[in-house]
Amino acid sequence: MALYLLYESASGYSLFLAHGIDQIGQNTEAVRSSISDINRFGKVVQLAAFDPFESALDALNQCNSVSEGVMTDELRKFLEKNLPTVKEGKKPKFSLGVSEPKIGSHIFEETKIPCQSNEFVLELIRGVRLHFTTLLKSLKPGDLEKAQLGLGHSYSRAKVKFNVNRVDNMVIQAIFLLDTLDKDINSFSMRVREWYSWHFPELVKIVNDNYLYAKVSKYIKDKATLSEDNLSDLTDLVGDEDKAKEIIEAAKASMGQDLSPLDLMNVQQFAQKVMDLAEYRKRLYDYLVSKMNDIAPNLASLIGEVVGARLISHAGSLTNLAKCPSSTLQILGAEKALFRALKTRGNTPKYGLIFHSSFIGRASARNKGRMARYLANKCSIASRIDCFADSSTTAFGEKLREQVEERLDFYDKGVAPRKNIDVMKSAIESTQSKDTEMETEEASGKKSKKKKSKSVDNGDSMAVDEPAATANGDASEGKSEKKKKKKDKRKLDQEDQTMEDANNGHAEEDGTAKKKKKSKQENGDDLQAPSDVKKKKKKKSKSEDSD
Repeated sequence: MALYLLYESASGYSLFLAHGIDQIGQNTEAVRSSISDINRFGKVVQLAAFDPFESALDALNQCNSVSEGVMTDELRKFLEKNLPTVKEGKKPKFSLGVSEPKIGSHIFEETKIPCQSNEFVLELIRGVRLHFTTLLKSLKPGDLEKAQLGLGHSYSRAKVKFNVNRVDNMVIQAIFLLDTLDKDINSFSMRVREWYSWHFPELVKIVNDNYLYAKVSKYIKDKATLSEDNLSDLTDLVGDEDKAKEIIEAAKASMGQDLSPLDLMNVQQFAQKVMDLAEYRKRLYDYLVSKMNDIAPNLASLIGEVVGARLISHAGSLTNLAKCPSSTLQILGAEKALFRALKTRGNTPKYGLIFHSSFIGRASARNKGRMARYLANKCSIASRIDCFADSSTTAFGEKLREQVEERLDFYDKGVAPRKNIDVMKSAIESTQSKDTEMETEEASGKKSKKKKSKSVDNGDSMAVDEPAATANGDASEGKSEKKKKKKDKRKLDQEDQTMEDANNGHAEEDGTAKKKKKSKQENGDDLQAPSDVKKKKKKKSKSEDSD
C-alpha cells in the first residue's frame, strides 16, 4: 500500500510519496537512523506535489484552519488533484499520513481518503521537515526562513488580538494602577501637608481629609488675606460652617511663617496636581467597575469589583482563576505566609486576598476560617461561570451572594440555609425568564417597526385614493342609518300593538292612530322591509272591517 505524507509548511502544502515501506517493515528505529542521512532518506521519501500559498494572508488563514483541525477548500482541491481517486465500494490502495489526528479525521469524513497518524508517520514527517529545503529544489536559500518568520509573527499577532480570554488584561492593569495611585496620592498629600504647614500649621488639625486639605490650601493661598468675607466660600468647600469659622480664627492667630509669592505658587500648583490625581482615581475606579461588570459580572456581584479584580490580577487571568480550586483561591495572596508555615511546621493561613471582603469582617473570630472557605468555594463557582458561559448575567452571582448571607445567618443564629441545587435551579430559571422577556421585546419591536412601515405605505396609498376613502365614509354612515331605522321600526310595532288592543271598538281613535302612523312613516326613511309593509296592509284592512 502506497503511503503519502502531507506536510504543511510556511510556504505552502506539499505531498510526499514514501517508497520502500514494505522493505522497511514499519520499523521506527530504522526510520530514525535514516533520517539524519539525506541520501538514504531521499531514496525513501520523494516529492509528489507542491502548492504554494498565494499571499501572507492566505498562509495565515490556512495555518489557523490547520491548527483548529479543519480542512479548507484549497487543501481539499490539492488532495483530490494529486491523490488517486477513491472508488465507492472498493478498498483504497493508498493512505495519507498526517501530523494531527484531528485534521486526518476531518479529511476522511469529507473525502473518504484514509488517513493515519502514528509514531512511524510522525518520524517520516520529522525527516521531511529536516530536509525540506533539499527535497523541494525550487526553493531558494533563505526563502523558507523568511516565510516562517513572517507567518510566525502574523499568527502570534492574530492569536493575541483575537483571544477573548485576554480581555481581562485591562482589569489587571487598572487594579495595578489603582493601587499605585492610592500610594502616590497618600504620599503626595503628606508632602502638601508638610509643605503648607510651614505657612499655616493649624490647618492640619482642623482638616483631616487629604483631598479636602489640598482644596482648602489651594483656596486660602496666603493666610493673611483670609477674612470673614471668605466664610461662605470656605463653608462650601469644607461643608461645615463651624469648621470654616474655626479656620478663619486660626488664620488670624497662626504661628506659621510667611512665604514668598513664588513659594505659595509652587504649593498651589502641587496641591492642584494632587487634586487632579484624586479625581483621576475616581474616574479609574468607575472604569474598573464597568470593566468588571462586563468581564466577570458574577464574581463582581458576589465579592465586589476591587477584590474580584485583585484575584484576577494575582492569578494572571480570569481563565487561570477559573482553573484554580477553591482551596488555592482561599489563600491566594498569602503565599509567603503559607510557605513560612510549611517550613516552620506552623499553622497555615486561613485567607489571603479574600480577607478584604466584607463577609470575612462580619463573621465572628471563631467562624472566620469557615467563612473564608465557604466564600472561596462560591468565588470559584462564579469565576468559572464568568469564564466559560456564553452570555453574561449577574443572576448566579446574586444567588451565590444570598447563599453566603444565609451561611452567615447560620453561623450566628442557626438558621438552616437553602441547598445549593435549589439555588442554582432558581438562578437558571431567572436567566431563562430574562432571555424569554428579551426575545419577546425584540419580537414586539420588530412588529412595531413593520406596522410603522405598513402605515407609511398605507398613508401614501390613502393620499392617492381619497375618493375611495369618501365612499367608505358614506358606507359607514349608511350602516349607522340602518341601525336607526331598525330601532324606529321596533318602536312602531310596539305602538301598533298597544293601539290595536286599546282601540278595537273606537273608529275615531283608529283614524287618529292611522294618521299618526302615516305621519311617522312619512317622517321615517323610505327603505323598509317587505314583511313590515304586508303587516301594515293587514292592519288597514282590519280597521276598515271594524268601521
